[in-house]
Amino acid sequence: MGGLAPSLALCPPAIPLRPSISVPSILRTRRAEGFVGKGLRAWRRRQTPMRSSAEALGDAAAASGGKGVDLSRMLATSNGGRQMVLASAVTVTLAVANRVLYKLALVPMQKYPFFMAQMTTFGYVAIYFSILYIRHRLGIVTKEMLTLPKSRFMVIGFLEALGVAAGMSAGAMLPGPAIPILSQTFLVWQLCFSFLILGRRYAFNQILGCFLVAAGVVIAVASGANDGQLLSQIKVIWPALMVASSAVQAGASILKEFVFIDAAKRLKGGPLDIFVVNSFGSGFQALFVFFLLPFLSNLRGISFAELPAYLQSGAACFINADANISGCDGAPLLPILFMAVNIAFNISLLNLLKTTSALVASLSITLSVPLSIYILSLPLPWIPEGARLTPFFAIGTIILVSGLLLYNLPKRKETKVD
Repeated sequence: MGGLAPSLALCPPAIPLRPSISVPSILRTRRAEGFVGKGLRAWRRRQTPMRSSAEALGDAAAASGGKGVDLSRMLATSNGGRQMVLASAVTVTLAVANRVLYKLALVPMQKYPFFMAQMTTFGYVAIYFSILYIRHRLGIVTKEMLTLPKSRFMVIGFLEALGVAAGMSAGAMLPGPAIPILSQTFLVWQLCFSFLILGRRYAFNQILGCFLVAAGVVIAVASGANDGQLLSQIKVIWPALMVASSAVQAGASILKEFVFIDAAKRLKGGPLDIFVVNSFGSGFQALFVFFLLPFLSNLRGISFAELPAYLQSGAACFINADANISGCDGAPLLPILFMAVNIAFNISLLNLLKTTSALVASLSITLSVPLSIYILSLPLPWIPEGARLTPFFAIGTIILVSGLLLYNLPKRKETKVD
């Protein structure tokens, strides 16, 4: 879900199943900006005119760690301004589609979220390692990068496996508008973990922005406490599980950032290719999702002895080939469509980071939050009942979006504790 996320937390989360890339984590320390920017300039000097989409994605991923382009200079030219507006519009559209399809894909797979998690995770593993192989053959990924210690990738994979499984299990039970709201707690967790693990300090506007995000989530979720409200018929375990999913994926994103910083020392200042991190991270993620299946399925009342039958039924539901299994209408179209849009969204976001700046990308993702909530509240195919948004839910959403905007205000520098 992983979710490229985005950490660069590529949704996984992986190419994230949730939404996607963690844009705030792209705003790295000056030290990290230096080695990524240096590596990008070196790569650009040796790139060829003809590039595959995988290479373009890698270029954008490297650019995401840098400072971006001069927006004032871009806007000074009509072509540059149109390019930025068009790229932003495409990214916002795909971000909204990604969030909406995430919920729609879980409608036919509501009884089989763990099979869905396993299926998508293995799919992304194939994609990542294919791109990694191409980049290794082109000389972009070196042997030194591939021999880095794998223990940290194991931890990243374990956290992302928990995040994907928990997120899909909760997402299958939550009303659509609640998912984008609860997912924004990722930012709060990320700021806390970044402070504790990386020793990073944040500006006042970022801390206040995170506080507003948390307050907005609490107000929006608390609106479901009374009968007839959005979450009134939902057990507390499901929103709590979605918040926990954001927490473990935020932890994985911080560990990814630590890996990038540590690799700069091991590679003597050279940049670590992002597909090394995401390929091995997603590989271990797929492995841990598989091993965690007995434990996670037991939480839903599925015993170990029943697990093979559960997976068989999940596969039949995914391809919608067994008339005896009900509730699978929309499969396999919706799950496959979600995976395709998720990949397109991550590529679009990385392209936006490459051609503009992390700020523009972050604001584009922020704009997609209220749009996604509104669309998910409407009657949709396979979700004809829609959802009624209360005034408190709307107020919470406004506070949350205000916090995201405040967090992403331009700042002069980021500092790190010595």
